[in-house]
Amino acid sequence: MFKYRLIIEYDGTGYRGWQAQQNAKSIQGTVLETAVKALGPVGELQGSGRTDAGVHALGQVAHLVTEKSWDPVRLRERLNDALPSAINILSVYKVPPRFHARHHAVARSYVYALSRNRTAFAKRFVWWVRDPLDLQAMRETAALFRGFHDFASFCDRRIEKGRSTLVDITKAEMEIFDGLVLFRFVGSHFLWKMVRRMVGVLVEAGRGTLKAGDIERFLSEWSDVPAKYTAPPSGLFLHQVLYEGEDLNPLFPSPGFLFPIPSESDL
Repeated sequence: MFKYRLIIEYDGTGYRGWQAQQNAKSIQGTVLETAVKALGPVGELQGSGRTDAGVHALGQVAHLVTEKSWDPVRLRERLNDALPSAINILSVYKVPPRFHARHHAVARSYVYALSRNRTAFAKRFVWWVRDPLDLQAMRETAALFRGFHDFASFCDRRIEKGRSTLVDITKAEMEIFDGLVLFRFVGSHFLWKMVRRMVGVLVEAGRGTLKAGDIERFLSEWSDVPAKYTAPPSGLFLHQVLYEGEDLNPLFPSPGFLFPIPSESDL
């Protein structure tokens, strides 16, 4: 058996998330089905973690086990020729048999895209917030998430029941590109719906309905308030998965990484 590390980008719109499930279209299930057709018998396909329904990836990592040895470039070409256009294998590397995409990951980076302006073409990749936002308040509030905290208030407790809700966040930052606001969170791992609730709370801070003291309270004692402000999945991207010795990529090479968001001067 031979093992390969795949770096995958996908548009999660119309998929029920990464994880394969019965009677539902998933990214993992689609890639695995395609691999069997394009490569012949395969062992397993395991991702670095789950993404929820409608969530996208710029750099999901998975390991694929095959019975036949493949040249990595040829393997990528065979898969991409057969995959739907919403899923693209960016690169393929041979890895040792012990490599595991999830267990060996040391950090993950998520990005959330918020549009301050209405857009016809990017709506499946952003959350359009039409209300005026205090961006400085949002930036200052985002910094409160950095460090080792209990994120019980920010996760789906039904899914995470019995698991630790302690997470170490090393980066919580915000960048503004005209009409596009990008949040990036880097941490050891992330809980179910955690990033979307963090973003939702930040937007409420921008609207003025929540203050820094509220966010500090959500991190010190359980509250159901963040769940009420869960941001939609459309703006969320798994940005990068890091392994031992790897560096974090720049946020994006340019603000138009996926689509043009009009600036105020364009409207």
